[in-house]
Amino acid sequence: MKVVATRRYPGPALDELDDLEVRPLADLDRPRPDVEGLVVANERVPLDLLPNLRIVANFGVGYDRIDLAACADRGVVVTNTPGVLDSATAELTLALILATRRQVVEGDRLVRTGGWAGSWAEGRLAEEVTGSTLGIVGLGRIGSAVARSARGLELRVVYTQRRRVDTDLGEFRGLDALLAEADIVTIHAPLTPETEGLIDARRLALLGDGACLVNTARGEIVDEAALVAELVSGRIRAGLDVFAHEPEVPRALLALPNVVLTPHLGSATRQTREAMTRLVVDNLLALAEGMPPPTPVPA
Repeated sequence: MKVVATRRYPGPALDELDDLEVRPLADLDRPRPDVEGLVVANERVPLDLLPNLRIVANFGVGYDRIDLAACADRGVVVTNTPGVLDSATAELTLALILATRRQVVEGDRLVRTGGWAGSWAEGRLAEEVTGSTLGIVGLGRIGSAVARSARGLELRVVYTQRRRVDTDLGEFRGLDALLAEADIVTIHAPLTPETEGLIDARRLALLGDGACLVNTARGEIVDEAALVAELVSGRIRAGLDVFAHEPEVPRALLALPNVVLTPHLGSATRQTREAMTRLVVDNLLALAEGMPPPTPVPA
């Protein structure tokens, strides 16, 4: 099966593909009837240029930029890589919580710029994480991994999602109630028409003074302009790994001291990225051999 991968994905697993071509989607400027498999990282698929495409193997869990309906209409299977990146993303979430709540990046900047006078001024005192209330928006695989890790920091966990689940990981709350109650809010919901702009100006205003908002899910879930306004006021803090128009970051965020910014690092560990590539290749090989791919996305 002829496979095009939009980049050289990490690890050795891609070498198991007999007929692989690495080519960015922008370079596909003519019809390619020879291509049956495509590896993307949540990118828009040019189906009109790939008339014989059989499978889109997505490198990642999120697939909001892939037109599932159009793929289904053409009989194209879409797969993703769930499960293997849960721990890595949960780790980064905790790192952003700690860095933001304890003002780690601000402290680093103070030292590097020569502004450290021997101790923090009283006005720069941080808030402890231990004993705080953590609100999790979306208790799926990653949200659950965060909740389990939170136990080590003695965090009290509340969660919200579309359906209440029977779990000992936290107490259920409606979204508005969670935002008003939690000291730290972390977002782990998928991007859907229902969640786009979910955390808007009204809901951001529900956060208590000194609260911390962390987003390692999708930037579009939070109204960025409204978030900037809250951060400019100094009322809340934030840790952001995702943005609405990546890799573009709102210029206003870059100048703010009370936000920690990372470049979509949720799954960016060697172990996780190699495991993701392994799962991508497993999906491709299964289809090529006439077997159902292990992790298909529901059409």
